[in-house]
Amino acid sequence: MSKTILVTGGAGYIGSHTVLQLLLSGYKTVVVDNLDNSSDVAPKRVKELAGEFGRNLSFHQVDLRDRPAIQKIFAQTNYCYYIIRFDAVIHFAGLNAVGESVSKPLLYHDNNIIGTILLLEVMAAHGCKNVHFFPFLVCGIVFALFFPFWHLLWKSLEPEIKRNRLGFLLDQTLVFSSSAAVYGWPKKVPCTEEFPLSAVNPYGRTKLFIEEICRDLRNSDSQWKIILLRYFNPVGAHPSGHIGEDPRGTPNNLMPFVQQVAVGRLQALTVFGKDYATKDGTGVRDYVHVVDLADGHIAALKKLSDPKIGCDVYNLGTGKGTSVLEMVTAFEKASGKKIPLQIAGRRPGDSEVIYASIKKAETELKWKAKYGIEEMCEDQWNWASKNPFGYGSP
Repeated sequence: MSKTILVTGGAGYIGSHTVLQLLLSGYKTVVVDNLDNSSDVAPKRVKELAGEFGRNLSFHQVDLRDRPAIQKIFAQTNYCYYIIRFDAVIHFAGLNAVGESVSKPLLYHDNNIIGTILLLEVMAAHGCKNVHFFPFLVCGIVFALFFPFWHLLWKSLEPEIKRNRLGFLLDQTLVFSSSAAVYGWPKKVPCTEEFPLSAVNPYGRTKLFIEEICRDLRNSDSQWKIILLRYFNPVGAHPSGHIGEDPRGTPNNLMPFVQQVAVGRLQALTVFGKDYATKDGTGVRDYVHVVDLADGHIAALKKLSDPKIGCDVYNLGTGKGTSVLEMVTAFEKASGKKIPLQIAGRRPGDSEVIYASIKKAETELKWKAKYGIEEMCEDQWNWASKNPFGYGSP
């Protein structure tokens, strides 16, 4: 029987690509998203791309801080084999603009941390993995024999099942979308999962605080099984060009700026800092294709079945550093467009070089990024050329 996954923030950039991969992998998927920094067009296109599997996607426009609405979604149950609807939760929802987080820290702490705490509370109350109640065949026989009394039996058992008083397995399983921002300014590279954590902006601190909450939760209750995925710089788009990154307002990352120059929405790309101790003077980052990241979440879901999982952390990246100018050159080659540059001073808080150690993910998740920067830029341009104004393109 197909597993059912709740995806928060599933209409966003990484979320929508992950939802598509979930559907194509045979998962039933329920998306909740408040659409503050995403579009309801994304789930519709995901359904189209998923073909016959699109029927397994449902979407709810809900804010995680709306407790009654979230509780209602969790309370929807199948009264026979699946007592609890969700097998796991993938948690993407949250604000993610570093600059905005500096000017509006309370907004970020409220949205990201309070929303996560509420989600965890509802998960604890309802569970998100199927209860091992009866094997399917036995359940069917019992249902047939006692059908006249089934409703009364269920009413008497339901409160106890939800409180886990009958001894059934009721694990809470979560994959959390963390970030390399928790590493702050690493003193050396590549970054391993054991590096000291020291986020340097409010956005990064919300990710770090949530990680600590998850660790505390697992330490207090062994029924929690949590994987924290720290990914580096997501770029690219689905090869179809039908879903991609569509930032609201000013973009936060390099490639949306590059693509906006290429389609004529901006005159030039501003490069912050050309005096770093790197091969061309520009900052070096670990750019990873968004489809690779989506596949990383599938690998993490499978890993949750490992009884040894507690609250484990994995980096998702390519393990290679690429400079800003190298990415621009690769995009120019992919698009055939010249990207004019404006050189500006360094931005406060920017790291010189940061890229991931991916040995742990390769070994334990059996995951490795497949796409290089050429494919990243080709897919980014395919999305941009088909959707110059994002999901609002005519």
